Amino acid sequence: MEAPPPVSCYTRTLGMFYFARLCSKIRLHAAGKLPESYFDMLGYGFDGRTCRYLGVSYEQITAWVRAGNTDEDTLALAFANGRSLTAEEILIYNSFMSKRGWRDDETAEFIPDAIRQYGVPDDGSMVTDFDLIEMDEGRWTPDLWKSGWTDEG
Repeated sequence: MEAPPPVSCYTRTLGMFYFARLCSKIRLHAAGKLPESYFDMLGYGFDGRTCRYLGVSYEQITAWVRAGNTDEDTLALAFANGRSLTAEEILIYNSFMSKRGWRDDETAEFIPDAIRQYGVPDDGSMVTDFDLIEMDEGRWTPDLWKSGWTDEG
């Protein structure tokens, strides 16, 4: 039986997108259930960006998750040991993360290349890195982003 993919980019932890996914990947990796195709980016990409925004290292997050902390407890530790975020800073983070690839430096090459690599129609509906991740893991719909912004997830 194949392990489930990491949780959605839009799953929120204390209001933050992506953090639950970061923790999910760490847990799956520790259990030997994370597909090898994810290994190269562990601690990099959105994982690294999230850690840098919080002012903690990927290794710290990994240790806290592997110690059995919940996503919420792990994020609370990051707030206590790195920097605590205001509601506005979380909004800025969520806005950046969820829109990465749309009208930025990834728009011209990375997004179209990834769409070709995945073999999906280039109909203009997939425009962000989150879209591509969610599509690759079988969750994507054109309106998926709306649930991230409206549900407490």
